[in-house]
Amino acid sequence: MLDGLLTLSRAIDAVNTRIGKWVAWLVVVAVAVSATNATVRKVFDTSSNAWLELQWILFAAVFLLCASWTLIANEHIRIDIVNVVFPRRLRSWIEVVGHLFFLLPFTLVMVVTGWPFFIASWSINEQSSNAGGLPQWPAKFLVPLGFALLFFQGVSELIKRIAIMRGKIPDPHPSGLSAEAEAEELIRLMKKD
Repeated sequence: MLDGLLTLSRAIDAVNTRIGKWVAWLVVVAVAVSATNATVRKVFDTSSNAWLELQWILFAAVFLLCASWTLIANEHIRIDIVNVVFPRRLRSWIEVVGHLFFLLPFTLVMVVTGWPFFIASWSINEQSSNAGGLPQWPAKFLVPLGFALLFFQGVSELIKRIAIMRGKIPDPHPSGLSAEAEAEELIRLMKKD
């Protein structure tokens, strides 16, 4: 049964990695929009609220849709002292408990409450209250979508952690690395991509 769940985990990882890599390029788009807006404002003494709102929508897309990719890469925020001081088995149990009782319920709450928030906005084609602003429902859709992706990634990480604890797969993210070892690991991961 665990082998089937690991297959599911690999599929979730592949989808979230692909989404993360594509959505991360929106940072470049946001920079281009920001630079263009600033240039137009300074040179032509004109601006548009749509440009400003587009910047925060792009930022929201990167933040929400890349969160699951961050979790895959083990780059999410954690208390490093715990990772270095505690034994590996205890760290694994902390991961399991954290995912099961905190991450997964929180993401479910955000999806369940975010969906009606989006639907209400979409049904009335909610527009920005700023003159010349953008529709609001696409940005509001990012909330349930981003947290749904994070929920599935949480399930994937839980499956992998249980498989690691049972000795079915090696731990892809050994904790307590020195700065040099962490840099070497990052270089290895960049070459792999």
